[in-house]
Amino acid sequence: MIRYALKCEINHRFESWFQSADAFDKLRDAGLLSCPDCGTEAVDKAIMAPRVQGSTAAPSEEGERSGQVPMHALTAPASPAEAAMKELKRKIQEHSEYVGKDFAKEARLIHDGDAPERSIYGEATRDDAQSLIEDGVPVAPLPFFTTRKAN
Repeated sequence: MIRYALKCEINHRFESWFQSADAFDKLRDAGLLSCPDCGTEAVDKAIMAPRVQGSTAAPSEEGERSGQVPMHALTAPASPAEAAMKELKRKIQEHSEYVGKDFAKEARLIHDGDAPERSIYGEATRDDAQSLIEDGVPVAPLPFFTTRKAN
């Protein structure tokens, strides 16, 4: 795993983790990365300093001297927007049914009255999502990837 500092074309800055440098390039080239502030897909790596910790002081002292953010801070939201996104994800997962790759089919069945009405979320191709929208099925992209997987 590798963490990159990223920025969009209008200079919003954020960070994200990727499986590898190639994974970042593939996601960016496929248009699957977007700025969490403005939504643009024009995202690229930003310059970032390496995180190096010396061995002459205790970790907490070293962090205070260097001005670095302690590791535990990476698990806490970095901004109010990130906190809101985390809360949105929690609410969606708590109050909706995950239907995985059957999202487009299930959304259409619910819209047509052939399945019980309920909140669902899952994955859909860009073409499937566009087809749903064109047919008047109310859908919206989620600003996060799901952590649940269908078997």
